[in-house]
Amino acid sequence: MPQPHSAPAEPPAHYLRPGRFVDSDHPVVREFARRHADPSLPVREIAVRLYYAVRDGFRYDPYKFDMSEKGLKGSSVIERGYGFCIPKATLLAAAARASGVPARLGFADVRNHLTSPRLREMMKSDLFAFHGYAELLIDGRWVKATPAFNLSLCEKAKVKPLEFDGTADSVFHEFDALGRRHMEYVAERGSYDDVPRAEILEVFRHVYPNYGDWVREGVSGDFEREVDTGPAS
Repeated sequence: MPQPHSAPAEPPAHYLRPGRFVDSDHPVVREFARRHADPSLPVREIAVRLYYAVRDGFRYDPYKFDMSEKGLKGSSVIERGYGFCIPKATLLAAAARASGVPARLGFADVRNHLTSPRLREMMKSDLFAFHGYAELLIDGRWVKATPAFNLSLCEKAKVKPLEFDGTADSVFHEFDALGRRHMEYVAERGSYDDVPRAEILEVFRHVYPNYGDWVREGVSGDFEREVDTGPAS
């Protein structure tokens, strides 16, 4: 396993600049940020409001696994109304930067026990490499925020929704509401100022031998409707 990437000790202003994917200068991102959090509010309140706006305003959809440059942009989540973990985290980071809150992206490999028969067949693995989340600079420290799973999905799957108060890291629970194993963090991939798309694609090709089939054939379905709510294992 490669060593985690460490974000350089950049000044906070570095994490306020627009990126290729963290497109905080895009008009729809700026409008989204203003609509959900007045920039005159305290930083922590801005961060919390944006977190919930991204978490619940856009459904989590791992079937629409678009790794193109456009598909990974934060603005694309707004335009489409859905996203998987990386673009949803990218939107949160972009909206935070647009609101004056320094933000970056964090990545880890996780074993995901919230899945569906269709997703298991697609991935042929329960390892989600390069799971993405946002990191926001609040009161002088980086706080992790994971806006992937929307509330309605969590209720359907009987998974405890991830809350965020701007002081404690918001990361996946080890077990769900029924005591079933939910998520297991396997390896840290580190922090980045933007999506390391080329690096992620290289890892995907190694971890998922059938990755090319996802791209060529695509996968359709309603993950929230199909999510596995079977007995504990």
